[in-house]
Amino acid sequence: MKKTNAASRRYVTLEYRDVPGKSVTVAGDFNDWRPEKVLTDRNNDGHYTCRLTLAPGEYQYKFQVDGEWRTDADNPNFIPNDFGSLNSVLVVKEK
Repeated sequence: MKKTNAASRRYVTLEYRDVPGKSVTVAGDFNDWRPEKVLTDRNNDGHYTCRLTLAPGEYQYKFQVDGEWRTDADNPNFIPNDFGSLNSVLVVKEK
């Protein structure tokens, strides 16, 4: 993961779609894999979102939905992890 200064950070919105009423968080190497960043379903329609501020670089992440780890079905970029499953890969480009 490439780190740069704070001035080059960008806002990134992550989205997850499911039925309303789920508990959805995201964890990745951008937050030491702590599933503390909550995705909200503002319209109660199953469209969960959150906004992150990240430096340009490549990040691995997964969603945790009601305690179950899931990859991002809307992101075709995956990489194998040490647990025998896949992580989604997010690329944040330079401005």
